[in-house]
Amino acid sequence: MASSPPAVEAGGLSRRYGRRWALVEVSLQVPRGAIQLIAGRNGSGKSTLLKILASAIRADSGWARIEGHDPRTDPDQLRRRIALLSHHLYLYDSLTALENLAIAARFLGRDSRRAALLPFLAEVGLADRADDAPATYSAGMRKRLALARVLTQEASVVFLDEPHGQLDPPGFRLVDRILGKLRERGATVLLATHLIERTGPLCDQALVLEAGRVAWTGAPERLASSGVLDPGGAPGGAG
Repeated sequence: MASSPPAVEAGGLSRRYGRRWALVEVSLQVPRGAIQLIAGRNGSGKSTLLKILASAIRADSGWARIEGHDPRTDPDQLRRRIALLSHHLYLYDSLTALENLAIAARFLGRDSRRAALLPFLAEVGLADRADDAPATYSAGMRKRLALARVLTQEASVVFLDEPHGQLDPPGFRLVDRILGKLRERGATVLLATHLIERTGPLCDQALVLEAGRVAWTGAPERLASSGVLDPGGAPGGAG
């Protein structure tokens, strides 16, 4: 991984919401094929960082490159290379689960036929609900459908924002398997999560945000003992 240019790199990213700064001068590099853990308390800027890198929102200052593409000037090409799982799942509630996947597949020029998409629903345990609308799903089932869409996209860079949210213990194990599959096929993953003890062993490097700033970087196995996420510390900022 180290011999090739980083899959994701950014320098001095800053973003403000009104008078409050969600990110302040954040820089990072993620090698191709690596899994990057992004940790931090609620409001520390994790979601804002992923959204900027995925071209969902713009930074007020700083720069980023995702496999050589600038999220500000080349968002269309970028969005064909990435997949984003955000807090808002962006599901079409009036369509079926299969139809939701088919929309994503057609946008990327992939096979959108039923036979091609059913295996993705089977992988997340929803094959028997393929023809039901997400409006009839539980919160955990909706998260599983969003994860199936991520798999359908077969992206080379994947942004996962709290992928364990709304899931039960079997769902946690599903996320573990998905991370393993993404690693096997060489995808680069940026994973924002609170579940440090669970996800740390699955990641290659870690970064902690505090009030929008990078507070710590290092090996994931050192994060738990670093004290940087001590619950007695100060709360995070906006974003």
